[in-house]
Amino acid sequence: MLPALLALLVVAASAVLPAGQDAPAVVPVTLAVPGRANATPWIAAQGTHVAVAWAATAAGTSDIFVAMSANAGAAFSAPVQVNTVAGEARVNGEIPPRVVLRARAGTTPEVVVAWNAVDQGTEIKLARSVDGGATFSAPVSLQATGAAGERGWHALALDDQGVAHVIWLDHRGLAGPKAEPAHGAAAEDGVAMAQKSSLYYASVGARASAERAITPGVCYCCKSALVALPGGTLVSAWRHVYAGNMRDMAFTVSRDGGRTFAAPTRVSGDGWSINGCPDDGPALAAAPDARVHIVWPTVIPGAEPMGALFYSVRREDGSFARRTRIPTLGSPKPSHPEVVADGTGRVVVAWDESLAGVRTAAYSVGARQADGAMRFSTPTRLASAGAPTLYPVMASTASGVVAAWTSGAPGASVIQMRQLVAAGVAASAPR
Repeated sequence: MLPALLALLVVAASAVLPAGQDAPAVVPVTLAVPGRANATPWIAAQGTHVAVAWAATAAGTSDIFVAMSANAGAAFSAPVQVNTVAGEARVNGEIPPRVVLRARAGTTPEVVVAWNAVDQGTEIKLARSVDGGATFSAPVSLQATGAAGERGWHALALDDQGVAHVIWLDHRGLAGPKAEPAHGAAAEDGVAMAQKSSLYYASVGARASAERAITPGVCYCCKSALVALPGGTLVSAWRHVYAGNMRDMAFTVSRDGGRTFAAPTRVSGDGWSINGCPDDGPALAAAPDARVHIVWPTVIPGAEPMGALFYSVRREDGSFARRTRIPTLGSPKPSHPEVVADGTGRVVVAWDESLAGVRTAAYSVGARQADGAMRFSTPTRLASAGAPTLYPVMASTASGVVAAWTSGAPGASVIQMRQLVAAGVAASAPR
C-alpha cells in the first residue's frame, strides 16, 4: 500500500408526508480514498470514539477501509485497509462491511470488521484491531474451506466479553445440481426456494463457535441484523419467506451467547406477498436500557400498493409490539432503513428514497408518549438537495447521534457524515 494513495480527504466542508424539512446548514465531514469510488459505509461508536468502514472501488474491484475519530467524528485519521487480498471485497448497499467497537479502560477501543469476500468462492471474513484501528490482525474466514454456494448479507455484534458474533445468509443449499421439473409441474415458488437458503451463525473470540445453520427459509438477498445485550443475549432479525410468499420480518434470540437459538418468530404480519427478493432488510438497535428496537421496509397491499417503513420495540414477554409507521418524504418506496437508540430515550431512524429521480437520505426522531407509543417527527433531509445521498447508517456518541452515508455520482462517490442530534437533551414528543 502506498501511503499517499491512502490519504484521507477530510473536507471542512405516522403518515407519509408530502415533503420533509430542509437539511440544516451543516457542512459534513467527507471521507474518501483518492482515485476511487467510496460507498457502502458502516459506523460504530463508543464514547467519543467513532469508526467508519466502507468500500473503495477502482477498476471493478473493491477493498475495505476503516477511518477512526477520537472526537465524536469532528476529524478522522487516515484510512487503513483491512482486507489483505487485494480487490476481494463484494459490496453493495445490502452487503456493506460491518464495524463494531468495544471500549477498553484507559486505552483505545478494540475494533472488529467483517466483510464479504469473493475469490474462488464467497466468504465472510473478520479482522480485529487492538490498537484503535491503526493495524488489523490477519483476516479469518468463518466458513469451512471450499464451502459451496454464495453467502453474504451479514451482521456483526461484539459482546461485553469481546466475542465477535456474526450471522449471514448462506445459499449452499442452492449450489448442487438442479433437477429438471417433471413435465407439467409448477415452477418452484419462493417458499420452496427459501428452504434452500439458511441463516448461519459463527463466533470468534474466547467462546469461538464454528459456523452452523440456525434456520432455513430466509429471503435470498436482504440484509440481516444482530445486536448483543449484556449477559450473553443475542437478538437477530432478517426477512423470512412465509407461506404464500409473504416476505415478513423474523427474529430469534439466544440467551447463552450463541450456543443455542430459539425458534424463529414473526415480528409483524404485513401481508406483502412477492415471489422475489426485495433487496431491503431490517435494522436493529439495542438501547442502553437493553430495549431492542427494529425498523423495516415493506409494502402496504391494496388497489395501489405503497411502500412504507415501520418501527417496533421488543416487549418484556419477548415479542415485538404492534408496528408504528414512520413518516417519510413521500415517495412510493422508502428503503434501506437504519435505527439507533441513545440514552435519552430517543430513537432515530434514517433511510433513503427517490425524489424526482434522485436518491435522497432522510431521518426522523422518535420519542415515547405517555401511553408508551412511539411518535416520530417530520423527516429531515441529511444533506442539501443535489447530489444523490443514500444508504445512511448511524451511531450514538458521547456528543450525540451521528450519521454516515454515500454521496455523489456512482463512479466518484464519497462518504459523508455529520451529527444529527446532540447529546444531553431528553427526548420530547414531536409536534
